[in-house]
Amino acid sequence: MQERGLEDGDAASLAAAVLDEEAARQRSQAERDGGVTLPDDLLPGVGDEPMTLREAFAAGGKGMAILLLLLNLVDELPRTVRVLAPDIQRSLGISDTVLFGVLGFGGVALVLGTVPMAALADRINRVALVPIMSFFWAGTTFLSGFVVNPFQLFWTTAGTGLGQAYRIPVSNSLITDTYPIQARARIFAFEGVGRPIGQLLGPLMVGGIAVLIGGDDAWRWAYFILALPPVLLGIFALRLSEPERGRFEQEEVLSGEDALDVDELEPSMSTAFARLRKIRTFYALATGIGVVGFALIVVPGQFNLLLDRKYALDALERGIVESLIWLGSLIAIPIAGRVFGRKFREDPDSVVRTMGTLIMAAGLVYLVVLPIKVLGVLIVGLALAQALISAALVAAPMIIAAVSPYRIRTQAFSLLPVFIFLMGGFGGGVLGGQISDVYGNRTAMLILGPPGALIGGWLIRRGAHHIRRDISLSVEEMLEEQEEARRILDAPEAVPALQVRNLDFSYGPVQVLFDVSFEVGRGEVVALLGTNGAGKSTLLRAVSGLGIPDRGVVRLNGRTVTYAEAETRYRVGIVQLRGGAGTFPHLTIEDNLRTSLLSTDLDRAEVDRRIATALARFPALEGRLDETAGSLSGGQQQMLALAMTLVQEPDVLLIDELSLGLAPVIVQDLLRVVEELKAEGQAMVIVEQSLNVALAFADRAVFMEKGQVRFSGPAQELLERGDLARAVFLGGEGG
Repeated sequence: MQERGLEDGDAASLAAAVLDEEAARQRSQAERDGGVTLPDDLLPGVGDEPMTLREAFAAGGKGMAILLLLLNLVDELPRTVRVLAPDIQRSLGISDTVLFGVLGFGGVALVLGTVPMAALADRINRVALVPIMSFFWAGTTFLSGFVVNPFQLFWTTAGTGLGQAYRIPVSNSLITDTYPIQARARIFAFEGVGRPIGQLLGPLMVGGIAVLIGGDDAWRWAYFILALPPVLLGIFALRLSEPERGRFEQEEVLSGEDALDVDELEPSMSTAFARLRKIRTFYALATGIGVVGFALIVVPGQFNLLLDRKYALDALERGIVESLIWLGSLIAIPIAGRVFGRKFREDPDSVVRTMGTLIMAAGLVYLVVLPIKVLGVLIVGLALAQALISAALVAAPMIIAAVSPYRIRTQAFSLLPVFIFLMGGFGGGVLGGQISDVYGNRTAMLILGPPGALIGGWLIRRGAHHIRRDISLSVEEMLEEQEEARRILDAPEAVPALQVRNLDFSYGPVQVLFDVSFEVGRGEVVALLGTNGAGKSTLLRAVSGLGIPDRGVVRLNGRTVTYAEAETRYRVGIVQLRGGAGTFPHLTIEDNLRTSLLSTDLDRAEVDRRIATALARFPALEGRLDETAGSLSGGQQQMLALAMTLVQEPDVLLIDELSLGLAPVIVQDLLRVVEELKAEGQAMVIVEQSLNVALAFADRAVFMEKGQVRFSGPAQELLERGDLARAVFLGGEGG
């Protein structure tokens, strides 16, 4: 009993210690989150004087705004063909589920194309994409008029969606780079009016065409005629020029100084998405919009079937009803542009809160009006709900432009349609079709519409707590970039081989690196030391691209690689030797070495030269090229792993756990190789547990504790810090 009591006491003490440590971590996290929030006068657009639409046109020109307005209008026209959904259904003989699955796949194709299109737009002239893609989707829309079965309609609809995939990210990106921050709300509203105009004119157009031509196949002529407007706009776009990216943010943040060019690797889709997910405002907005997509897509589609089945309206009458529903949005969007512009200048948090509130209000309207069977009342209620959602969506591009780094802003814009159409467009379309096949169209709208708007609006509101912090981080990144660009310009010879600045890193909600900064000079060897769990291995992952930081920058020889994926960093010179598992055990030594060069375009002679040079450093491996790596001892496998990195001839070599678990004689052999590389000018960062080993090779030591750099300086000076030296000796493995 006494032993049991002691065990219970130990367990209670351990639990209390764990809870205390977690509470301390959360307090530290909260303090750090609040600490990066800049004052309002440093946040772009906050506190500025208002700008009229006329002044915005004077600054950026009318041509771009008019083109984007018309593109938004024309982009909506193919989607208004849902007015003819009953006619298409009868002509092709398909069920609700098949019909909405086929038509909904246009949204999926748009989703699949939006992100790659945005990545492409981050690399090339964005304006040039407009005519190319407009001509493409005009062609697929025209072909839709010839389909004779749902399979063909599936592919032409998918082609139209793919052709339209460029518009949302490119249009929003062009607005942010063409017009001043103070006027963006109004320009976004100006461009946004195109959607209700398209939804107003489109149903009247396609319905009128069907009634005028008459017959079961009159819907085909709607597709033929809708193919003409994008061709005309594509021709008009050829007259416009590409704006400078991030111009207005840089002008405001840098207080009128000219922005300096910064050399960087192009951002990849995967790293851009990973970085954007860590922007809390953006994540709340994207997930909320995705849930709202159920209401945005399901309600209009099911409503048109309801008009045909329950109210017996023909195509033109359905078109008139559809147009009436969008009348309120024509009024709401311009008002929202003025209101959100003022709110952003006064309090950015209120923009996010108001957006979420408007969408939740639309959910309540859906809940009240959808059960009503009086058609006039139902139309008025749906028009009010649509006006609320349309007004709310004016804020979305404003928020994204404010919190996203400008280099990946186009890809940030691309993710909104991904969430809307993937969740609401396809998932909601298929689910709504299944519900309506069994329970009817009104039930499908009631089950999916109100919850989608209410939950989605609530998720968006949650992002209001983070927007100031996220804007501050974006500003901080630009300021650091300008500072470094000036430093490179003033002293190009002093540019470090590797630079890490202001790096934060999290695994999910748990932050493990805090404001980490250090540099590695050309030819310098840095020992990365620290206690167990200090974040040393995580830091190497962030440097090599295996993990994406929450904030901060990584540079190689002055070139920004923060948004480049791991494979790209590997090709340009950042090579990491992973601790404990750096070889392929079932391959021969020679094949291991050749495998590490598969991603290069080196000729056979150069590959042989590099392999011979690497092997010459490790006599224990010479003459054994046909043996498998798994037959080697642990120390010899570490030698082979190091040889596999050396054949890359890296600019910066990262080694995680050089001596861990190895016999002293093997450690001596590895230290000899490190000394040779050091003498040849190889820059290295080596995670090391042994202070004695670190002092044997390192020019400088960086000591980490609990995710922070506690010491950075000459390795010998670390010995004078008794507390840190003891931590290294007693820290144990890992980290």
